[in-house]
Amino acid sequence: MTQFLSDEVYGQLSPSLPNDEFYMTLALDEASKGRLTTRPNPCVGCVIVKDDVIIGKGFHPKAGYPHAEVFATNHVKEQGIDITGASVYVTLEPCSHTGRTPPCVDMLIKERVGRVVIACADPNPQVAGQGIIKLLNAGIMVTLGVREKRARALNAGFLKAMATGLPYVRLKMGISLDGRIAMSSGESKWITGQMARTDVQYLRAISGAIITGSSTIIADNPKLNVRLADVDLPIGKTAIPQPNIVVLDRSHRLDTDDDYVVFQNSDGLIWRDDLVSLLKTLVAEYQCYDVLVEAGATLTTAFLEQGLIDELVVYQAPCLLGATARPMFLGQIDRLSDKLDFTLTNVERLGDDIKLVFVKRHDKLSTTQS
Repeated sequence: MTQFLSDEVYGQLSPSLPNDEFYMTLALDEASKGRLTTRPNPCVGCVIVKDDVIIGKGFHPKAGYPHAEVFATNHVKEQGIDITGASVYVTLEPCSHTGRTPPCVDMLIKERVGRVVIACADPNPQVAGQGIIKLLNAGIMVTLGVREKRARALNAGFLKAMATGLPYVRLKMGISLDGRIAMSSGESKWITGQMARTDVQYLRAISGAIITGSSTIIADNPKLNVRLADVDLPIGKTAIPQPNIVVLDRSHRLDTDDDYVVFQNSDGLIWRDDLVSLLKTLVAEYQCYDVLVEAGATLTTAFLEQGLIDELVVYQAPCLLGATARPMFLGQIDRLSDKLDFTLTNVERLGDDIKLVFVKRHDKLSTTQS
């Protein structure tokens, strides 16, 4: 149960109908169209249905632009269709506050829609059920939780940050069959193939920040930027925003004036405090809700041992690098019962490589972030 909704509010919600999952799936497909460009805003899609006919679609393309409900409603009006009494399928609770755009819930009430079906309530303290309550008070039927699991996965970072003050953290690794990330000399370009390296660009594109270590910067001088083409949106060709780059440097080996690529823009940040404070700062001060860790074994081990990784993305190449090559994990575990357990959620072939996606098992890893 969503904690910020009372039992009284839950009692006023309407049950789902047979076609709700189908229409919500289409709304989620709409939401996904803005995945590379909406941050720090969540991805939201909307489908409007009347008399079992889809009369409008839309998604939120970018922060500062109208929300999905507005694009979908405008789509209806462009066709000259009366929206009164229609069912609105939206992947996240309509906003009830005035930010850079007016409240969507007020627009839906004004348009006299008959029913609003919501995949996921919004834990943002500025919303937190207030959109649902306003709709109910206006006599509009509300159904909640249709295709909620997929909706939560789409906005994992935003939802976690709003609820906990911590971002959703992904750890990316390129490894050999024997779990090695580089030769003993540090040479690592390239263990994986081109398709895997291109896929990493999408991980970067959905991330508000990339965290790496000073050793990686000194050894490789990486760009750590998004190298994808602009995307077509309803607002026109739009560049994918570049993530902030954070370099962990507790040994004070670097300065932002140093001649490294990551310090050539204003988004470069050096951090020398603990990891939890960093993650909280990225949310509170930089609105970075999805974070990608691309680093050597020392830093990745620190994140893993502190239980700060929500998702582990492993690109495994069909090669062996041998016992002297550098391992992916440096932690010492003496008992099998203390192993770090993960749940495999996806397997994908990328050329000759395999992409494996894992999420952490909450019953085994540290509860530092709870």
